[in-house]
Amino acid sequence: MRLGTVRRNGGTQAFRQEGGATTYLPARDVGELLQQDGWRSLAGEQGPAPEPGDLDQPVLRPGKILCAGLNYYAHAAEVGQDVPKYPAIFTKFHNALVGPTDDVVLPAASSKIDWGAELAVAIGSPVRHADEAAARRAILGYSAHNDVSVRDWQGRTSEWFQGKNWDRTTPWGPVIVTADELDPEAGLAVECELDGVRKQSGTTSDLIFSCAQLVSYISEFMTLEPGDLVATGTPAGVGLARKPREWIPAGAELVTRIEGIGELRNRCVPE
Repeated sequence: MRLGTVRRNGGTQAFRQEGGATTYLPARDVGELLQQDGWRSLAGEQGPAPEPGDLDQPVLRPGKILCAGLNYYAHAAEVGQDVPKYPAIFTKFHNALVGPTDDVVLPAASSKIDWGAELAVAIGSPVRHADEAAARRAILGYSAHNDVSVRDWQGRTSEWFQGKNWDRTTPWGPVIVTADELDPEAGLAVECELDGVRKQSGTTSDLIFSCAQLVSYISEFMTLEPGDLVATGTPAGVGLARKPREWIPAGAELVTRIEGIGELRNRCVPE
């Protein structure tokens, strides 16, 4: 099953896709849909599949966005860091997010803006103090995410927060594919292109901490709720680690692809 949100009739509307059919549902986004009992079989209006350019963020305003840094073996190696003993978790807020074809805004305060294709986990049920099995059951599904980072601001202090939360820098979507259809531990291809040049090509089988391990770990210190997101880190190939370093130029097209989910296609525009 695929769940998403489309811009439609002057507003937004959640939809469900399964068996080749698209059903438009009585909810403004997937987050609102998840609050309804029996949402998996909720009746709605049958219609054509939405066009990619009409898609919005699947959840318009996630309650929490938790992100794992240094969570691929190859990425830790390329930046010269030891494999972490525990997940490195930082937060984003909804102001940083944009939809799957929206413009990414490059801050005027920086010229060192980097890419980072990621698999994102969407939470489907409340979860607290969960072991891996319970954490796996709480996962609604998976989506694509690009952790566009303002590297000079990120490096100002030991905390990464201020490099990760610039307005309208983080695309995600295009849909959430439910967990019964995908197995990240078996390996999903994760790719990033900049103006048609492939910059990242990794696989989720290289994750240091699996999706279930991340959800379990986070649930030890906070409750995760339906519609929350957990971004799982980026594979090797970021601009920061290249010699010479590379950054996103104004006007570039940033493409993020994850096997079994789809792609984000975003123009990067100056603030």
